[in-house]
Amino acid sequence: MATLGYAGKILRVDLSSGSTAELSTLDYADKFLGGRGIAAKIYWDEVPPQAGAFDEENGLIFATGPLAGIPVLGGSRWQVCGKSPAPSPERFCHCNLGGRWGAELKFAGYDAILIRGKSEKPVYLFLDDDVSELRDASALWGKGAIETREILKGELGSSVSVVAIGPAGENMAIMATLLADNDASGSGGLGAVMGSKKLKAIVVRAAKRRARVARPERLRELTGYFRGLDTAPISKVSGMVLKITGPRTRKEPCYGCLGNCLRRTYQARDGRKGKFMCQAAIFYQIFQPPAGRPRGAGNELPFHATKLCDDYGLDTMALTLTIAWLYGCYAAGILTDESTGIPISKLGSLEFIETLVRKISRREGFGDILAQGVLKAADWVGPGARELTAGYVSKAGQPAMTEPRLYITTSLLYAMETKPPMPQLQEISRVVFKWLDWGKGAENSYVSTDVVRRIARRFWGSEVAADFSTHDGKALAAKMIQDRQYAKDCLILCSFLWPIMDLEHSEDHVGDPTLESKVLSAVTGNEVDEDGLHSIGERVFNLQRAIFVREGHQGREDDRLPDSWHTRPLAGDPANPECLVPGKGEEALSRRGAVVDKEEFERTKDEYYRLRQWDTATGLQTGAKLEELGLRDIAQDLGRRGLIS
Repeated sequence: MATLGYAGKILRVDLSSGSTAELSTLDYADKFLGGRGIAAKIYWDEVPPQAGAFDEENGLIFATGPLAGIPVLGGSRWQVCGKSPAPSPERFCHCNLGGRWGAELKFAGYDAILIRGKSEKPVYLFLDDDVSELRDASALWGKGAIETREILKGELGSSVSVVAIGPAGENMAIMATLLADNDASGSGGLGAVMGSKKLKAIVVRAAKRRARVARPERLRELTGYFRGLDTAPISKVSGMVLKITGPRTRKEPCYGCLGNCLRRTYQARDGRKGKFMCQAAIFYQIFQPPAGRPRGAGNELPFHATKLCDDYGLDTMALTLTIAWLYGCYAAGILTDESTGIPISKLGSLEFIETLVRKISRREGFGDILAQGVLKAADWVGPGARELTAGYVSKAGQPAMTEPRLYITTSLLYAMETKPPMPQLQEISRVVFKWLDWGKGAENSYVSTDVVRRIARRFWGSEVAADFSTHDGKALAAKMIQDRQYAKDCLILCSFLWPIMDLEHSEDHVGDPTLESKVLSAVTGNEVDEDGLHSIGERVFNLQRAIFVREGHQGREDDRLPDSWHTRPLAGDPANPECLVPGKGEEALSRRGAVVDKEEFERTKDEYYRLRQWDTATGLQTGAKLEELGLRDIAQDLGRRGLIS
């Protein structure tokens, strides 16, 4: 039965038996809201801690939030969660996708899908409104994710929505992605989990119906207010323009969004079209070819590189690390074109990227080694290769971005997650980027040092949180950022637009952190204020922490950073070449040459654990805090295992 803000049902699919069942969303929504919250609780209930990423017992949860299908607000994103092979060791992980698939799932009558078990042969799941069916996908196995999507749309009608994997997922490369309509991609290694289950795709056909809301007039009022805010995200990174605009590009917003972001599609000269934005659009541009070697004109070569990754189903962030490491080994004489079967000497060419992507995805030759991730590949290669990974972030095979040698606050954000928590990190970097533009006198810039302090006081708990010369105030800032972002990942709102931290046309230029809770209250009819919404975020964050601990996380011992961040001075940053951040007073501080002071980091962890009301010595949660958060069953389970203080 549908309820306001929700479809009302969760589909449970057992691929081993071919059976399906339904769960009630209402059993989860009150405490965990939606998105990552509901997915984490389903995972806790359904997946035993000893299950491996590729075991039958592992679950793959596709989840929407209560704002999915609501126009304008950018709330139709969706998440996929499960134990991933990408972190080392394997851990619960998630990815966040856009496009329209999530809204269509909700319109078809489901807030989430739980996939368990393994099929003996390739299958795809077809949801036709309230009817679910597993169909043979043998003819699709081996095909690319884009090709699979187009075949299914050709057979079932262009109105269906598809999420699929490519050969990388089928062959369980740990950096395999999922790809949905609008080329929305999900990383974190969960495409490999989908492949291990022999699940090629999920197809949704939904009757056209609107999401039901409790207070439509109030929602229209809030939507009008939102439209009037200057919420366009930053499109410049301190002078480094993302060069993905032009006559061959056009906006392509996700379902129910204004489209005030960098989400674009590109049409190549051969007529091919597809998503071309952000890191995925520029990842291959950054690898300059050897002197004198021709490059593709304009966006053509980068676009084809992006589409190769999308179709084969490879994470471009993870591939960036792989390419950098490969070329480092080549330059050091450790690897050659002949020893790898990959034309490393032709880095920057179409031949190189085509060969690399194919070999990893199909696990051919040296590609089989690379498909296990950079760190395992370095161990396999031997002496000298591991040293070349220093400074890389190994969590889920993704690179360091907004790292704590430059932005102190992000040290705790990195330490607590299984993959770089990009939306959390962007709370820091986007404010600093706008401050940098103000410092350079950029037109219409308004985020002065005083504005940064006001933003810090409202969003990070204190003005000292905006002083990047000290660790003071950073523990509280990390907690507030995490709680807010976890609540946002339950709604699920787009990170390009939310939270609204600064406003151009207001007296103090400080953004509005209350709007999310007001929108949620209008949609569901249940009054929730800002603190109440963030309490849900705190509950879900603690639930995820409990999942980690139950699966082997050692608390304080494992809340750590790469050793290189404590020992290797910061040489520079692509987005902030001068490494400038706000310091004391009016000071613009350069962090070039800085490291994360280990003693200060440990002191900040002490303060963070106290704020979380966890045990300071061990970093384990306390039963009292979990019960306060309404997680008594979680506390009892951890208590029986001796994993609680």
